[in-house]
Amino acid sequence: MRAVLTAGPTLEPIDPVRFLSNRSSGQQGYALAAALADEGFEVTLVSGPTVLPDLAGVTMVRVETALEMMAAVDAALPADVFIAVAAVADWRPSEVSAVKLKLDKSAMASLPLIENPDILKTISRREGHARPSLVVGFAAETHDVAAHARAKRIRKGCDWIVANDVSGDAMGGAQNAALLITPDGEEAFPRAAKAEIAAQLATRIADAVRA
Repeated sequence: MRAVLTAGPTLEPIDPVRFLSNRSSGQQGYALAAALADEGFEVTLVSGPTVLPDLAGVTMVRVETALEMMAAVDAALPADVFIAVAAVADWRPSEVSAVKLKLDKSAMASLPLIENPDILKTISRREGHARPSLVVGFAAETHDVAAHARAKRIRKGCDWIVANDVSGDAMGGAQNAALLITPDGEEAFPRAAKAEIAAQLATRIADAVRA
């Protein structure tokens, strides 16, 4: 069984000093990659910038931007499972300055942005052998968590989605709580260490692939 995952944030440069990013630590994605390896998967983890060490027994691919992450995912496929845990920046600057922009320049007051590739939707919408048999997304929400995650699963076209309430310390902390949403129902994983959440999710994923 082969699994490809993304984890962590992406970093979208503005100039040689500044960038657009988010608070994702990558901990949940790394924990899930390790748990899938323990379940017997051959795992490739495409990671944005994190301070986490490489995982033993996992093929690590380090990237920075959303464009690099999309290319790395394509290079790692085909796989039985694709899991989009990474918090990919939705937007990037339309141009990257070769020199540091000064605060008195209008470029910093009005920064033109363009949309990044939607990695989860891109993989979900593929057909035939180009699409993994199971595509799982993650939804980081601060309110109406379940409702937003249900809508995201339909909008993106993925099979399952894992909802996270990130209004607290979930993005940088050691613990998490999750709601797994599938076409067959929903299962809540109470707040626990991210490794424990990952182990439970990995078991569900392995059972589905083996079935």
